[in-house]
Amino acid sequence: MTSVRLDRRRFVADLVGLLPEDTLLVTGLGSPGYDVFAAGDRPGTYYLWGAMGAAVPLALGLALARPDRPVVAVTGDGEHLMGIGTLATIGAQLPPNLTVVVLDNAHFGETGMQPSHTGLGTDLVSVARGFGIHDALRITDLAQTEDLARRVEARAATTYAQVLIDTTEPPRALPPRDGVANKNAFRASLGLTTF
Repeated sequence: MTSVRLDRRRFVADLVGLLPEDTLLVTGLGSPGYDVFAAGDRPGTYYLWGAMGAAVPLALGLALARPDRPVVAVTGDGEHLMGIGTLATIGAQLPPNLTVVVLDNAHFGETGMQPSHTGLGTDLVSVARGFGIHDALRITDLAQTEDLARRVEARAATTYAQVLIDTTEPPRALPPRDGVANKNAFRASLGLTTF
């Protein structure tokens, strides 16, 4: 596996800036949420706080419920590994409007930078393909960001992107921690009643 690692904050900012306005975003806990929020809070973003392993399953449910909208999960390798079995269901369903973006620094960044399985030999692209997700790619160059955004917009196939990022920790940009307010804002972006 290549040793090239991208700046996480820049990659996320570039990707979010290129996504269609109607994209539904689900962030994993910690850094993915901070990075998406730092790129500019936008309607249709659901920030998970403390639900380790839940970003990809939630995004899958949204993609199945809202086939008219592109859905993107932005998560980290540690959080994603906690719910890796969801890829089996994604591989069985293959919603064409779902994109899973895994920011992989090969560490459990939120719990003390212990090496994650990806730093110990697990190849996430091979894992995704093994679960039946054929459009699985590894991103090691910022120039690949535009191609990924085009795949999101096209909604032609379930896409899985492992993004190799470095371990730098930019200043935290914390999204709102009010769960009810986050839920209501997200429901409103879907045109649903809030309560």
